[in-house]
Amino acid sequence: MKLLEGRRGIVTGGSSGIGYAIANVLGEAGAAVYAVSRTGAVKEGLKASHENVIHIRGNVTDYQRMEEIIEMVSKEGAIDFLINDAGITKKCRAEEFPMEDFEKILKVNVSSIFRLCQLCYPHLKKSAHKGRIINISSMAAHLGFTEVVPYCTSKAAVCGLTRGLAVEWANDNLCVNSIAPGWFPSEMNKQVMTPERKAAILGRMPVHAFGDTNDLGHMAEYLLSDHARYITGQDFAVDGGALAYGY
Repeated sequence: MKLLEGRRGIVTGGSSGIGYAIANVLGEAGAAVYAVSRTGAVKEGLKASHENVIHIRGNVTDYQRMEEIIEMVSKEGAIDFLINDAGITKKCRAEEFPMEDFEKILKVNVSSIFRLCQLCYPHLKKSAHKGRIINISSMAAHLGFTEVVPYCTSKAAVCGLTRGLAVEWANDNLCVNSIAPGWFPSEMNKQVMTPERKAAILGRMPVHAFGDTNDLGHMAEYLLSDHARYITGQDFAVDGGALAYGY
């Protein structure tokens, strides 16, 4: 029997990058995965998702649409997990950063996560496997990066949100954790990547290499499994040792 056989859940940002990889790893592990994205389809150029992954169109900041999706998924069976991966960023110096963009980043990266957790809560607490929420945080929750201060702010908030929900819902049949990816290939990283920044990043981690997004999927697989029933309120760095690297 596969590790996640019989489990069902939602992954946001599932059309490409980290969300796409996580959805496919979970599908391979036996889970039924509903991958929500703005396009509702795999990004052009990527191979088709695993047969257990169902793509659904929806914007995470459209709360009415998210409520409809959750209701639709729940009518087909239990909801055992929610993985909040959808996120955005913008590269700009802090003193010039438009406030409307700052607010947009917080809405996508923080407010929508909180709302989705609220909407899924009544379903997750009834999970026969113990409900799980995994939020995708970032190295930017722990380290400062230039020209992406609002993103750093949002990801630090994700860690606070994770801990708060973990404590408040600890006796409601729910575990809430987060995963902090290091540097992995993604469309968002490409937006802020320059040759100079790439060299600096690779020099700032012990393994001196970018990660494989499937590693993030396997971390999520573990956190959703029966092996992680006693783990909650934690942020797990999958970063090639970047946070541990000293000088």
